Amino acid sequence: MSTGTHRTTEDRSTGAWTPRQWGVLLVLCGAIFLEGIDVAMLNVALPSIRADLGLSTGSLQWVMSAYVLGYGGFMLLGGRAADLFGRRQMFVFWLSVFLVFSGLGGFATDGWMLVTARFVTGVAAAFMTPAGLSIITTGFAEGPQRNKALLFYSGTAAGGFSVGLVVGGLLTSVDWRWVFFAPVVLSALILGAALTFVPKSARPRRIPGQGFDLAGGLTITAAIVLLVLGVERATHTSAAWTAATVGAGLVLLAVFVAVERRSAAPLVRLGILRNGSLVRANLSGLLFAAGFFGFQFLVVLYLQELRDWSTLRTSFAMIVIGVDAILSPVLTPRLVNRFGNARVIFGGLLLAALSYALFLPVAADWTYAMMFPSLIVLGIAFSLVYGPLTIVATEGIAEEEQGLAGALLYTAFQFGAALGLSAVTAVNVAVTESSAPSAVLDGYRAALWVPLAAVLLAALISAFGLRTKRGTTVASGAPAEEGAAAEVPVAG
Repeated sequence: MSTGTHRTTEDRSTGAWTPRQWGVLLVLCGAIFLEGIDVAMLNVALPSIRADLGLSTGSLQWVMSAYVLGYGGFMLLGGRAADLFGRRQMFVFWLSVFLVFSGLGGFATDGWMLVTARFVTGVAAAFMTPAGLSIITTGFAEGPQRNKALLFYSGTAAGGFSVGLVVGGLLTSVDWRWVFFAPVVLSALILGAALTFVPKSARPRRIPGQGFDLAGGLTITAAIVLLVLGVERATHTSAAWTAATVGAGLVLLAVFVAVERRSAAPLVRLGILRNGSLVRANLSGLLFAAGFFGFQFLVVLYLQELRDWSTLRTSFAMIVIGVDAILSPVLTPRLVNRFGNARVIFGGLLLAALSYALFLPVAADWTYAMMFPSLIVLGIAFSLVYGPLTIVATEGIAEEEQGLAGALLYTAFQFGAALGLSAVTAVNVAVTESSAPSAVLDGYRAALWVPLAAVLLAALISAFGLRTKRGTTVASGAPAEEGAAAEVPVAG
């Protein structure tokens, strides 16, 4: 055995990272930071885009919905493609697509051009993100080494969204087109680093007679697109249209299940859903995302519409939630190591519930000091929930299905975000009886119960994972218990 090989084996067993692993992690953290900052910057720039291109409210909504449809609809297909065709290949190719279409969005002169660019960018992210996550879960040894990497990764994702709120405000003040051009520069840097650091991966050996599950890919993609579309547009269309769209999505989902049961090489092996930890992580992630994004949406409306705060002032007010970018790699690994993933997730969900509850009595004259406890507690909660959920959703899953496991979790997050935004909007509109400040405030207060209910239900679901024993030693190659705490210390 060569010295290099011996060193790599020793590093993987002790939890230390090799220089190449550091390089890979930096590349993948850069990619997930890119995705977060891209979405956040566009959110801030929407009013300027509408004013410049003369878009109607419906057209402007499609600028956001197009990305959500591409990202949420193609995520499962993207995750499985990484498993079947090579993780590095998929990551590099779709990062290149992301780069090109982000730039094209900056040159848009009409609404349809921008919507098209955002849809393709969303599809690129749907293939790129699970490929990146599976590179981590297959490149770092399961246990403390992988946990630490995933917590760094999740902290960077949250940091991208928080930083994007401020950077988007600054770039939009110059020209909204820079919101699209800036990711091009960042994408190019990440692409160059990926070609240098991310090792080439051989395509998995294909069994003769087993081809790609085209029928499964088409039906699940169409089903998720329709479901996300129905939820995303629920507050902008008639109830009949929403019911028909969601109903069609559910029918296609049933067709997909039937196809997978008969497929020799299914796109999604249905047996993976027998993993209780994975199912709990996905359900908790869906509900947590619903509450998290729904709450942020309401806070932004409160600050900008009722309090008349500027976009930039609102961005700086919300950036405190980004404290999770610091806590995820520093504090969370120590808590996971001591208490286990299940307990940390449960505690984080309870903190999120506290955050939303603190904001329920919001008044029209609240100072920022009165809002601050809710916002900082939410940032802490996110650091305790997001990373450990990622660990639980991929722990104990076979290497050839890591892309699928990551895609399931990200699909849950994306669908949850769409569901939460739609639900808080529906409640807000239904309760708000007039444009008077008191009526508007009543609408916000009523809608704030939606995030609270969602996160309490997530806590109830996650509580079923608390029964596992802390301190259980996981044998090499054996699936880890969701609530087990590893005995090897995790560096902060």
